[in-house]
Amino acid sequence: MYSSGEDEGSEDETSSVYPETMLDKIKRNAPGTTTLSWGFFLRNMNMSDDGWEELGRDVSNNTHFKNVYLNEGALNDRKMLFFFRGLTRSNTIEDVHLYENRLSTVGVRSMVPFLQNANNLHELLLCDNNIKSEGFNAVFRALRDSPIEALNCDNCGIEAIEIDSDYSPKHLTTLRLNQNRINADGCRQISKLLQGGGAILTYLHLRNNKIDDDGVAILVDALQKNVSLQILDLMSNEGIFAEGRKLCLKLVNDVSSITATLHSNHTLTCLYVEDDEIRRHINMATKIS
Repeated sequence: MYSSGEDEGSEDETSSVYPETMLDKIKRNAPGTTTLSWGFFLRNMNMSDDGWEELGRDVSNNTHFKNVYLNEGALNDRKMLFFFRGLTRSNTIEDVHLYENRLSTVGVRSMVPFLQNANNLHELLLCDNNIKSEGFNAVFRALRDSPIEALNCDNCGIEAIEIDSDYSPKHLTTLRLNQNRINADGCRQISKLLQGGGAILTYLHLRNNKIDDDGVAILVDALQKNVSLQILDLMSNEGIFAEGRKLCLKLVNDVSSITATLHSNHTLTCLYVEDDEIRRHINMATKIS
């Protein structure tokens, strides 16, 4: 049974009773138990390694669970290891939020079997951890056959990205990679998600990275024939200068000829760059489109 770490006769009865009641509901598959969230009570349980593994098994066996919200210090790499040793699959979990846990590559690798076998997963939030490039690449490959639609890896220490079109999530529409260190090489990898008739990525957030004009040129080239992406956020990339911003404007409103105008990208509805004047023209062009 879960170890709460509370001494018998503790004056704070609520902190020892409430979480065990909730965890018992998870274990017996109570119909109303749909969310595991990290609050004051669960935080004070001090569960053992075996307790985390048992909790993972119980969540895996629960047929009503939809959400796992373990954020802001709920987990660390060790707890991840044991929790996901038990939680290796799920037919019902839709959303997993694990932000602000200081997780490293080791921590997120622990969840790879779950990601490969969670056949109803729609959203994964890993933002504000330190998973780095290796962690992101491992997660992205593991989601190959997942129905996932939204992946948030903002502020995760990501630099080098490796994307293989054959090992990419086929249903991913939202990708957030703000506040990382992605450069032109990373843009070249991301562009693979924007090319071809099967591209479905709709929202791409790359704010506050190391993207320069070369990176913009790579993304713009990939978007010439793209008909899925609606929002591209490139704000706060200090390496993007006038040339890169003009490329963005030309993408949505190429006035070099009537034919070029007709073949401009008419799918983008928002393209965010730092220059107010260029952004105003881009906004006008996307609204007309």
